[in-house]
Amino acid sequence: MTDLSVLLRPDKGQPATSLHLVDRKGFDSWLKAQPARVRQAVSAQGFKGQGYQLAILPGEQAEWSAVLGVANVDELSPWCLARAAESLPEGKYRVEGRGPGPAALGWLLGQYRFERYKKAEGKAGPRVLLSSEPARIEEIVRLAEAVTLVRDLVNLPAGDLGPAELEAAARAVAAECGAEVSVTSGAALDEGYPMIAAVGRAAVPERGPRLVELEWGDRRHPRIAIVGKGVCFDSGGLDIKQASWMRLMKKDMGGAAHALALAGLVMKSRLPVRLHLLIPAVENSVSGNAFRPGDVLRSRKGLTVEVDNTDAEGRLILGDALARAAEGEPELILDFATLTGAARVALGPDLPALFANDDALAGDLLAAGTTSADPVWRLPLWAPYEDMLASDIADMSNSSDVPMAGAVTAALFLAKFVPENLPWAHFDTFAWRSSAKPGRPKGGDALGLRAAWETLSNRYGR
Repeated sequence: MTDLSVLLRPDKGQPATSLHLVDRKGFDSWLKAQPARVRQAVSAQGFKGQGYQLAILPGEQAEWSAVLGVANVDELSPWCLARAAESLPEGKYRVEGRGPGPAALGWLLGQYRFERYKKAEGKAGPRVLLSSEPARIEEIVRLAEAVTLVRDLVNLPAGDLGPAELEAAARAVAAECGAEVSVTSGAALDEGYPMIAAVGRAAVPERGPRLVELEWGDRRHPRIAIVGKGVCFDSGGLDIKQASWMRLMKKDMGGAAHALALAGLVMKSRLPVRLHLLIPAVENSVSGNAFRPGDVLRSRKGLTVEVDNTDAEGRLILGDALARAAEGEPELILDFATLTGAARVALGPDLPALFANDDALAGDLLAAGTTSADPVWRLPLWAPYEDMLASDIADMSNSSDVPMAGAVTAALFLAKFVPENLPWAHFDTFAWRSSAKPGRPKGGDALGLRAAWETLSNRYGR
């Protein structure tokens, strides 16, 4: 991972290229105040003050500056400097007359590249932003590092990121933060977490299923649990996916990446909580011992589940992990999962679906999503749809044969493993961008992470 701290430095008056910010409503008056050479340069580059536009401005001598179009100069978004960070040459920069505010995050993330598998070539040098808000630098860098961790993990192909490698990633974060890690696998997994074991048993032994748990913090502090779906590759099992659907299934551990990144933020920020992170890590493969449609699985909680569809495996492993999290009696649980295509049909790729059994927690997450420009959208835990999960021979089925409300029924399944009086929120997130936006390249991405962090830091840190 690139050392992001070198890209955002305190402004101590050192030489730097100026970045002027202009929005559409103020463009005409700004342009009239410029000398002729600047007006000519702006006209030649077609700059109109629109969002993400950039123009190079000549100085009196050899120096130069740049003007950036933003949506609103009075309310900077995290992404309004991102295109400049992507395209300006190596050097130091400062926003003229103000601090970068939330736009500093996009400056860092705009320089993200996933180039592990590309031929080494000459790379552009760092674009360093000087900030007049030094007290905010450390938090912004930590947040950018968390997003980068999600992107890196999701972008890795499944051949290089199986359950063992996901465990190693959790151990690396734990070692950095002084946390304790325990892993349940083999016979102990079969006995204690039968749904996790069933989903992952078809994989080759070196990619066998496991439950990774991390514990951190003072036992006197409030206990919270974070759970992430870690399906490192999802073939669909015996209900095998068609090739086009399987193509992106390396990202099916995106929930685990979010959970691990959020846990890292909690620990590095020294939030006064007792943290319990749980990552059920599996590969949903096809072999002679794969779990089958029609099988009945016994869960850790004791509920029996008839397998209607082996491609609805994420909720199975999360069910066991949520039951384990609840045993610790936390005061809240957050889980992240790339769980359903139905959530994408309903809300598209940019909006994670949020389900919660507690209105206060849901309200905090929705508000935090707005504040952090990381929006989520609440969908209902509509109890009458529980009938869609009915089974003739078990306590419940793992999916519905009704082609409606798929995200809701998946969340209702998870809710069965969380005590009703324990505040819980579930993020059904895409963890991927199919097309690039400034500061947000095509590929793995964190969606809902910043909203969750804002909520936790407001509740426990600020």
